[in-house]
Amino acid sequence: MKQTTNSILIIRPVAFRMNEQTAVNNYYQKVETHCSASLLDNLLPATANAKAQEEFDAFVKKLRAVGVNVIVVDDTLNPDTPDSIFPNNWISFHENGDVVLYPMFAENRRPERREDILDILEDNGFVINEIMDYTSAEEDGFYLEGTGSLVLDRENGKAYCALSPRADEELFIEFCEDFEFSPILFEAFQTVNGERKLIYHTNVMMCLGDTFAVICADCIDDKKERKMVLDSLRGDEKEIILITEAQVSNFAGNMLEVKGGNDRRYLVMSTSAHQSLTKKQIAQLEEHVTILSSSLDTIEACGGGSARCMMAEIFLPREE
Repeated sequence: MKQTTNSILIIRPVAFRMNEQTAVNNYYQKVETHCSASLLDNLLPATANAKAQEEFDAFVKKLRAVGVNVIVVDDTLNPDTPDSIFPNNWISFHENGDVVLYPMFAENRRPERREDILDILEDNGFVINEIMDYTSAEEDGFYLEGTGSLVLDRENGKAYCALSPRADEELFIEFCEDFEFSPILFEAFQTVNGERKLIYHTNVMMCLGDTFAVICADCIDDKKERKMVLDSLRGDEKEIILITEAQVSNFAGNMLEVKGGNDRRYLVMSTSAHQSLTKKQIAQLEEHVTILSSSLDTIEACGGGSARCMMAEIFLPREE
């Protein structure tokens, strides 16, 4: 199994804005009181979408410039899906030709699941064999939001998951059994107004590359769980690059390693994530990858997600 791919699916927004349904447990969406006047203007729906499209287009351009195969699909105005820019939460693609559809916490995110996107991928020469659909769990109030909730070590057959209202333990175990991943389960927290609250998605506090792992171990309050996670990463000979909770709030955990031209490896992140890193952390990362960063300020402030959330990696086989 490969850990990284050259192909990604990305959805261009048409009605991006602050999603009130996700703000209840995504504390990375910036509430007005924390914003500068200029950013506040960008959060107004009309401006937010225009700014998000600018950031999106610049992001795609940078990826394509280094040889990443980016498949861009335009969102539609109807139904209203303010968070469609984050497709990694509803779909994942696997080397055996499986596609997985995931149950989503916010009702207005569920219409993001579009069958025509699978047709577009097939038109691009990808082979889809089977669709695994976990979405019926929504009816019972259980959720598992794709590679937001799951950080997959495909090569070593492990799945890391921080439990939260958007990551149900039983569903996670079911996914691991279906796809033969060993489950690594823990709780991760962030401080919100002086209280420790569960982090909504695993992929904001950890990122797995081929040969390294970026993780905020301080988010894992339980010492035994923290040791288990770090031991698991070390056991797979990943260099561990520790980040702080302050860096997590700048989306430094929300990164993705991709392959560009000539199989060169890039670590894709936002400008705010890049700027939050220390010289030492950057040097550690550059032993493994080339850093590629792009400004995603509006997308981060309104959406509470960053570079990794925008990319659904395509591992599907190609037509012969």
